[in-house]
Amino acid sequence: MTDFASIDEQLRVAQERARYFGHLTRQRGALTGQIQQVRQAIADLEARLAEEERDVTHLEGGFVGFLAKLAGSKEERLAQERIEVEAARQRLHGQRARLAALEGDLEGIDAERMELAGAVEEYARLMGEKERLLIELDGDPRGTELAELAGRLGDRTADLREHDEAHRAGVVAGEELAHVLERLSSARGASTWDMLGGGYVADSIERNRLQQADEAAWRAQRALDVFARELADIGVAVSPQLPQVDTRWFVDTFFDNIVTDVLKHQRITRTRDAVAEAAQWVRTTVDSIARRSAELSAERTALLARRNDLLAPGP
Repeated sequence: MTDFASIDEQLRVAQERARYFGHLTRQRGALTGQIQQVRQAIADLEARLAEEERDVTHLEGGFVGFLAKLAGSKEERLAQERIEVEAARQRLHGQRARLAALEGDLEGIDAERMELAGAVEEYARLMGEKERLLIELDGDPRGTELAELAGRLGDRTADLREHDEAHRAGVVAGEELAHVLERLSSARGASTWDMLGGGYVADSIERNRLQQADEAAWRAQRALDVFARELADIGVAVSPQLPQVDTRWFVDTFFDNIVTDVLKHQRITRTRDAVAEAAQWVRTTVDSIARRSAELSAERTALLARRNDLLAPGP
């Protein structure tokens, strides 16, 4: 069987390269889908921002502004429209940063795929060469089984690596979501205090925590994007999207009363609940991946044991 040592090693390397090329191809497919989604979100936000800016312009001057002034509501409406403009602008900035990160990932994947060009064809060529050698071999039936075992071992090793990568990505996503939840919980606590008469201090804490939650949410979304691509690689198609964190704290400058305090508290609670639901999904998915990884590891161990039996010297 030692005659096969050289081609077996070549096959092992070629199989690993071909499998990794397939891994990158699946990742690329998931990534291009994410990029299309974000580009559409950017287009929608750009249209929304333009509309909000037109509303501000109309209120600042012209006939609409004149009518609003006569009605005594111009300053209030103008403040509200400016709030919406700033919120749309912040969301657009976040999505553009997200797109830049995704496009950077795509460049990296394409560079790796370029280095692996021809890997699939080389693996097929070597398989054909070994098949020819086995056909020409007289006697020992272990050759055919060893060839089959080598392929199955390669597949299980690659499967295990891909599940481990998905597991690590899920753990990171869970950690990032925990940061978002921590800040939203703090903002909700400050919001409760605000409703009970916390005043400026409660408002200040609430604004600060919401700003931190918004920044953490973009990092968490980035981690979820990576996790989704790793899941696609193991056959799970998902597109997790975090809810928008409402950072329109400057509304307090114009509309600080119990009604707006209650509405803000409800928005924070709904956002936190949605993020908590996403975090629970990540935990459940990570646990499922861990169980499958254990199964794959056991299968690989059994295959290695059978290979050792076949290669062991006879009595």
